[in-house]
Amino acid sequence: MKKIAFIGVGIMGKSMVRNLMKSGYELHIFARTKSKVDDVIQEGAIFHKTIRDCVQNCEVVITMVGFPKDVEEVYFAPQNIIDSAKRGSYIIDMTTTSPSLAEKISQEGMKRGLYVLDAPVTGGDIGAKNGTLSILVGGNKEDYAKCIPIFSAMGTNINYFGKAGNGQHAKMANQIMLAGALAGVCEALSYAKVKDLDLTTLLEAVSTGAAGSKQLDLFAPKIMTGDYQPGFFMKHFIKDMTIAKEEAESSHIDLEVLKQVLLNCSDVEVAGGGELGTQALAKHYGVFK
Repeated sequence: MKKIAFIGVGIMGKSMVRNLMKSGYELHIFARTKSKVDDVIQEGAIFHKTIRDCVQNCEVVITMVGFPKDVEEVYFAPQNIIDSAKRGSYIIDMTTTSPSLAEKISQEGMKRGLYVLDAPVTGGDIGAKNGTLSILVGGNKEDYAKCIPIFSAMGTNINYFGKAGNGQHAKMANQIMLAGALAGVCEALSYAKVKDLDLTTLLEAVSTGAAGSKQLDLFAPKIMTGDYQPGFFMKHFIKDMTIAKEEAESSHIDLEVLKQVLLNCSDVEVAGGGELGTQALAKHYGVFK
């Protein structure tokens, strides 16, 4: 399997495309705006004007788009992936989306002789650039095994979670953990600042102790300097938390921390912060601008 169609060449997808090309795969890409992917075209990716043209002669199709409605469109709109992928192709949705939608893609794909996996990722833009993403996979185990070389071109921590949709459930668990950890960092920094603590000294003191975390290491310095550039968009984090909340409620689980962080992030989005990075949650507390 050497010819890969990649749909969704954004902040994450562009680095994933580059790493696949570095591993020797022939990349065919589709983007709504060609100018946004001119750099990877110059590096060797083959651009197509339609999804149909992009996927129909490829052995593997990977999608990395924004929201569930985008996933629905690229898979199920006429002349798109389900209609156009050739029989026997491997279809891998790496978008974070709803488990039920992952199950729908799997069911419809199987009817057409396609091998479908849901494989959302964690690690953000840095993990995508470095090829060190964590990849959470659901679907048929034999299909997963066939695609390990492809996953290995993009990530270093690759895990199989069982049936279709379970990769998405694993990602929801990740986002639930992330919500609490990020909120803890933002609240602690806000508290420390209003109490006139030296924030740099505080980070040096706590980062190697029990309160240390990747969220602290990555985002505390950015919050302290007012750097809210996105490695992962706030609007996408809100989308993920909303899915997690709905999935929890369908199983009669009340995730109180998640719900509060979702409300706080939504306030930031309403105030114009949807295109900022997730560390912009710090703005909610009114201490950091």
